[in-house]
Amino acid sequence: MSPHGHRRFALAFLGVTLVAAARGQTPPAAPAAGFRAEYLSEVDDVGGKLVELAEAMPADKYGWRPAPGVRSVGEVYMHVVAGDSTLPSFLGLKRIEGISRESEKTVTDKAQIVELLKKAIANAKAAGLAVTDADLDKKVKTFGDREMTERQVLVRILVHMHEHLGQSIAYARMNGIVPPWSRSDS
Repeated sequence: MSPHGHRRFALAFLGVTLVAAARGQTPPAAPAAGFRAEYLSEVDDVGGKLVELAEAMPADKYGWRPAPGVRSVGEVYMHVVAGDSTLPSFLGLKRIEGISRESEKTVTDKAQIVELLKKAIANAKAAGLAVTDADLDKKVKTFGDREMTERQVLVRILVHMHEHLGQSIAYARMNGIVPPWSRSDS
């Protein structure tokens, strides 16, 4: 495992441990195979790339946006944070303290955004550990009265993270930043 992989694993494990401790539970073991194992692997991958790109983007570019009315660099990352706070809450996890829709506009410091992004990714990973294989088809209420299976909620988390990773890659390249994992020297 690369140094980045070890760091991502440690952050995710810490997040899961904290969530379990807050619930008075022992942290659940990661599944070895199946949908949840694949979900956890994907969260590690996309989450790691989001954090690496957020760290690579200079702080003075966090307010950059490609056009008026479009999310800035920092707003995109905070949007991911809000999503990784809200979506797991449909599975019974607590929302990340202090994070709301308005956080996109109010949190602008790069260091704070990167730390919240790491915390949010750990929360997304905790969602995959909180759900059991037996409950993947269980319906839960989401936005309004919309019902989704617990599996759909996990898929939505991944889709949302990948959507905004793609957006972040475009933003980075428009600002001359090459994603760290795609550099030829890596």
